[in-house]
Amino acid sequence: MVKGSTRRRPSKLDPFKPYLQQRWTETEGRVAILELHREISARGFRGGYTIVFDWISRTLPNKVTGWLIRHPATLTEEAKLHRKGVLDRCPELATAAEQTSSFAEMLTTLSGTRLPEWISEAVEAGLPGISSFATGLSSDIAAVTAGLTTDWNSGPVEGAVNRIKMLKRQMFGRAGFGLLRKRVLLAR
Repeated sequence: MVKGSTRRRPSKLDPFKPYLQQRWTETEGRVAILELHREISARGFRGGYTIVFDWISRTLPNKVTGWLIRHPATLTEEAKLHRKGVLDRCPELATAAEQTSSFAEMLTTLSGTRLPEWISEAVEAGLPGISSFATGLSSDIAAVTAGLTTDWNSGPVEGAVNRIKMLKRQMFGRAGFGLLRKRVLLAR
């Protein structure tokens, strides 16, 4: 394969992926991967268990993550049902999804005045990642609240800084400020 190419080599598992996806969906993830390996082996798959395990553990959790991080209104009806099924089976994940959605709503509606309330709810939830994130926000609550309530955005400045850093990295530290200045001015 050519370096940088996005094409991937075909896998022994490719013809069986639709079947695995269907079985995973119809059992709502309650089927053992070893059982799935046995089923596709009976259908002609000649690969090992680890190929099936790696594909399922890499591909299917990404679908669940997508169901959780996207706004529920943007999901298809089928995805909404799958999301509900996953959240019903795992109360901690349901709490995490609720906290994440609540924070995302604060971001998109610029309602940072609700931040102290969200922080206390997140800490009380006791979920390690979310609780530590909330605790970190409370260390500089004034700045975070301002960021969540004002229309000001540092995106253009960050973009310019990243562009300058990229140009500097391309020079591998071999040139001085004069050449960097010329490259920045010419790269516009």
